[in-house]
Amino acid sequence: MVAPSAAALGLPYNSVMDAKTLRSRYEELKSQINFHNYRYHVLDAPVISDAEYDKLLNELKQIEADHPDWVTPDSPTQRAGAKAADRFDKVRHPAPILSLANAFGADDARAWYERIRKLDERVASAKFVVEPKIDGLSVVLHYRDGVFVQGATRGDGEVGEDITANLRTLKAIPLKIPVDSGQLTVGGKTRPTANYQLPTYLVVRGEAFIPIREFEKLNKKLEEAGEKTYLNPRNTAAGSLRQLDPALTASRPLSLLVYQIIHSEGGKVPTSQWELLEYLKALGFPVTDVAKRFNDLESAIAYTETWNTRRDELPYEADGMVIKIDDLNLAAELGFVGKDPRGAIAFKFPAREVTTKLLDIRVTVGRTGVLIPNAVLEPVEINGVIVERATLHNFDYIAEKDIRVGDRVLVKRAGEVIPYVIGPVVDARTGKERKYKPPTVCPACGQPVEHFEGEVAWYCVNAACPAQLQRNIEHFVSRGSMDITGLGYKIVEKLIETGAVKDVADIYTLTRKDILEAVTKKDRKTDKEPPGKIADNLLSAIAESKNRSLPRLITALGIRGVGEVSARDLANHFGNLDALSKASVDDLQEIEGVGPNIAEAIVDWFARPANKKILKKLKDVGLWPSASRSTVNRQPSGPLSGLTFVVTGTLPTFSRDDAKEFIESNGGKVTDSVSKKTDYLVLGENPGSKLEKAKSLGVKIVDEAQLRRLVFK
Repeated sequence: MVAPSAAALGLPYNSVMDAKTLRSRYEELKSQINFHNYRYHVLDAPVISDAEYDKLLNELKQIEADHPDWVTPDSPTQRAGAKAADRFDKVRHPAPILSLANAFGADDARAWYERIRKLDERVASAKFVVEPKIDGLSVVLHYRDGVFVQGATRGDGEVGEDITANLRTLKAIPLKIPVDSGQLTVGGKTRPTANYQLPTYLVVRGEAFIPIREFEKLNKKLEEAGEKTYLNPRNTAAGSLRQLDPALTASRPLSLLVYQIIHSEGGKVPTSQWELLEYLKALGFPVTDVAKRFNDLESAIAYTETWNTRRDELPYEADGMVIKIDDLNLAAELGFVGKDPRGAIAFKFPAREVTTKLLDIRVTVGRTGVLIPNAVLEPVEINGVIVERATLHNFDYIAEKDIRVGDRVLVKRAGEVIPYVIGPVVDARTGKERKYKPPTVCPACGQPVEHFEGEVAWYCVNAACPAQLQRNIEHFVSRGSMDITGLGYKIVEKLIETGAVKDVADIYTLTRKDILEAVTKKDRKTDKEPPGKIADNLLSAIAESKNRSLPRLITALGIRGVGEVSARDLANHFGNLDALSKASVDDLQEIEGVGPNIAEAIVDWFARPANKKILKKLKDVGLWPSASRSTVNRQPSGPLSGLTFVVTGTLPTFSRDDAKEFIESNGGKVTDSVSKKTDYLVLGENPGSKLEKAKSLGVKIVDEAQLRRLVFK
């Protein structure tokens, strides 16, 4: 099947189109929607998002509403899905497996209610059940005498595909249900099975899906194995269930929720949707735990709307909630509109995943010098917001996903999270797309960028890079570095803006006039505080900072990977910046805790001409402290003597500094990075990558309590 070209679709339907143009538009819409149905339901490889599909379908419905005589059996509005794939045996369903009409807001839901209320006065006193609309694959399960005998996909709503062997691998599906268990708890009451005579033949409908957390774990496992990762849980679930090898299906973390009885024989089942869910649960089927029943529509709508902001609390992807009339007999008697049952409506959430064109990839420099690739997109609406930019995470991500400029890409925006590109729609490629190559120089300063083995990030390590200057100065003057009180964000911003500060060394040549030009009313502690006092206090703080130690200055320079612990070790080992600046990678790796990547980063930092200029300026203003080498490895004796520790995560009672002081006061040594020389990793909550590295190197892992026991045996 070949998709119609975008140009062939013409303009969206409007009332001023002449009959010939409108009829042409109608035929093209049918062809386009049928194509996308095929991509979605048969190939499990859609090339447009649900929101875009809904837009096309709604336009088609509008034309058919105005021209009902044009409607033909091949219209997408007259069917629920797409034809079954040829590779599976066909299964004719005992009753139609239908989709629902959509409501895109409370007003649409109220309009649905008014339409059905006019058809049957009983609707006015009806109760409603709200359930999640899971974004998965609809499946139909057949049970004879309580035994699972067949499972199928929805297919086109009348004929599906036999995937029994694959469905048997889902642990969520009961292979046997009780046919005569004596009693069941339904509707909050324990009732004899005579009240609900369990059918000898039962057909139920559910939604198969992959939970979000399991999907993330699956992708991580595939990524670590060097295999291709998946774009989203829905397509992965659909593809997993439609494998010819059931073993592959069994390897996927599929789950299921059941919500409807399609057909039953030889028994009696509930006629209330609310009791039906409890009945299914009593039989051993998994059902949703967020469904609720309401006495009126407005309460149902209010509950539904709460999930628009809470949807991330659901363990699975959901694109809306379903509002159903609780009385199943009334719902059935209301009949259908085309192929849509009148007794329920799908209340859709605003779209969070859409497809659009990737126009370009532009690189910005983060505040730590990391280069960040960003997608420039053809403007598209996601969840009520027009999106033109999205993150691409890093350059490895672009390469792994094979994202190309000109691709049609799937973009997601969840809550207030920055939109990001999930991946390309490969089947939509035309051959005009071009592969992307990471930059070799910083886009802000033109200096060569660095990439270290084992890391995904690329860095600009130029301390005078304009894109990083604000951040570099803030770090330089911070409490753990040079501790220059009064040099706040706003003043730094103004000093950069006026050109008084072009790098961190310029702080030491600031004049009173420079500071007065940068001071604003917001920077004063009170309205009466004179700007001159602010300037004098800041100049005094700058002068005082010249007395800071060598470890503090090394920390302040912001060399990648060098924290306070490493800075102290470097100062103790080399004694001054002259010696440190001449050190080789091998020299640096003699220091415990300094690995090859950090060693390379230090050597590279001191080799940069712009950084050499900063060091010269600091030396010229008298900021050139030294440390005695005799202090190297001078540690107090104690129970931790000779042991090296790394601390990661948040500890229960110790701060990071407390833990460091505790270890060192008992003879131990604390370093910033895990290496073969590390004896213990002290583990707290929310640890970083140090935990995985420690495991890979066989480093002993202890918590705070175990650390204390090492001392107080």
